[in-house]
Amino acid sequence: MMNQLYSGSLRDYANYFQPAQKLLKKKRVGARVVKKYDTSKTPYQRVLESKEASKKDKEKLRTHYMNLNPVALRKEVEKGLEKLFSSVEKSYRTYEENVEMRVC
Repeated sequence: MMNQLYSGSLRDYANYFQPAQKLLKKKRVGARVVKKYDTSKTPYQRVLESKEASKKDKEKLRTHYMNLNPVALRKEVEKGLEKLFSSVEKSYRTYEENVEMRVC
């Protein structure tokens, strides 16, 4: 169930619409550690700025990006998470019932 969620809408949502900061360097100053971060960018933006990715691959990513709807993706992620949590909750309840039966 988690693989299905990640391989679909969650992957696209995270890679195209969730920015993250990358740690550039850490420097120890006495007992403290001072960290320097890059500006927040999505993995999609980082690939487009990369020199290692080919123009063909970048164009594929741009085309895919243009077909994405962040609001719809977010709704799909929420639905998938609800299914996952209800499944876990159901299996936990079943486990508790089995334990109670053994104890009695």
